[in-house]
Amino acid sequence: MNLMESVRTRLAPLTSAFRALRYRNYRLFFFGQGVSLIGTWMQSTALSWLVYRMTGSKALLGIVAFASMFPMFVLTPLAGVFSDRVNRRNILVVTQTLAMLQAFVLAALVFTGVIAVWHIVVLGVFLGLCVAFDMPTRHAFVVEMVERRDDLSNAIALNSLVFNTARFIAPGLAGMLIYACPNEGPLFVINGVTFLAVIVAYFAMRLPGKPRRRRGGRILGELMEGVTYVWRCPPMRAVLVLISVVSLGGMPYVTLMPVFARDVLGGDARTFGWLLTASGLGAVAGAAFLASRKDVSAFPWIIPWATATLGAGLVAFSLSTHFWVSATFIAVVGFSLMIEIAASNTVVQTMVADDKRGRVMGLFALSFLGIAPFGHFIAGMVAERVGAPVTLLGGGVACLIGAAGFLPAVAGVRKLACPVCPEKGVPEEIAEGMRAASIGPAPDEVDEG
Repeated sequence: MNLMESVRTRLAPLTSAFRALRYRNYRLFFFGQGVSLIGTWMQSTALSWLVYRMTGSKALLGIVAFASMFPMFVLTPLAGVFSDRVNRRNILVVTQTLAMLQAFVLAALVFTGVIAVWHIVVLGVFLGLCVAFDMPTRHAFVVEMVERRDDLSNAIALNSLVFNTARFIAPGLAGMLIYACPNEGPLFVINGVTFLAVIVAYFAMRLPGKPRRRRGGRILGELMEGVTYVWRCPPMRAVLVLISVVSLGGMPYVTLMPVFARDVLGGDARTFGWLLTASGLGAVAGAAFLASRKDVSAFPWIIPWATATLGAGLVAFSLSTHFWVSATFIAVVGFSLMIEIAASNTVVQTMVADDKRGRVMGLFALSFLGIAPFGHFIAGMVAERVGAPVTLLGGGVACLIGAAGFLPAVAGVRKLACPVCPEKGVPEEIAEGMRAASIGPAPDEVDEG
């Protein structure tokens, strides 16, 4: 008995770190998404290398990234409204199926030798349309897969863990396959096949029937209600503004990575893949760090700390001309970027009311990926004129300024987020009232009163 108790004691931290996997629906999502994301990262790596191999243009790298992400800027807020109205699993099955078709079309164009940049741009826009509906819906759907609200932060951290584990595994493998294969086509085929795992997982879930909420208003009216809800909550607004700064200044390093691999470090596709692998390794470590935490009480302080570390890592990476030094600092970038995004996601999900979750996560997706295309576009254009190192240096400085600007909001974020921590012993009903008091009534509630 003493031996068994000792084993349980030693395994307790590991069990706690993966506690969201005790829910069947979430387990299906976790493993299905894990397989699919490996293919997604392989395609992303291959696509960046394909564009730079075909054109040698830093500006086109930014333009292609802009084209694939711009639909998110336009549609994610509306997609959030749609997510609050329609069965979320059905939306996700449709978006994943369309993304799978996009991968197969891309593969066919490469294998037939007719691929051109305009094909990549058009298919990138199509994929961006899919992601615009998929991302806010997927984030909001996590709540339906995890039955206990105090396991939500763990589920979000595990989402980041599986995302970045794929990010760690796939780019190095993709670099090897690009080097060994006559073209990038096989990687696009692999991506298409891996979508089947998550589609099957969605169909296999057993979800309780939920009563359809009455929706009498128009879509734009509901969207404005969500925007007003966030605007009246300064702590939530501060988190979304900081995410936007990171999207503009911090995330474009991925777009410029082929330039660093080939021109700054004098490498090839394998160098490119290993740099992305190093970034993914850092992100996996960050996700594991967050998954081991049982509550969100420290997250408001973790957010600016991670943003500052991200900025410092980008500055150091931009100044390096040696592979191992660059790989070390890009791992720091991956670690801190993952923590900043996942911690922000958790804090927002903790603060938001359930009936507005889809709309708020649509605004989160807008701040995260909707703003990102402008960062990628600007980075590509600036890098064409002043070089990739100077461009990333400026992005790192922007992240440092953003972290400093967020510090005054930490107290407000803690006050609004922490009441729903289980350690505080505050029931969810009371926490919901505290959120409403902090944010104020919604416009429709004022009219009814």
